[in-house]
Amino acid sequence: MKASEMREMTDAERAAKLEDFRREYLNLRFAHATQQLESSAKLRVARRDIAKMNTIMTEKKRTK
Repeated sequence: MKASEMREMTDAERAAKLEDFRREYLNLRFAHATQQLESSAKLRVARRDIAKMNTIMTEKKRTK
C-alpha cells in the first residue's frame, strides 16, 4: 500500500488497517517458522507496511 493512500484514510481506517498489517505479519512469521512460506520477501514488505502506517499515524498526531 502506498503512503499517499494511507494518508487519505481516516484515523479509524488507519487503526483498522494497522491491525490487519500486524495480523498478516504474524501469520507470515508462523508460515516462515514452519517452512511453509514461499517467499521471505513478504516478511520484509509486511514490516515496511507496518512502519509506514506507524509513521503516518505519528505525523497526523503531531499536526493536530
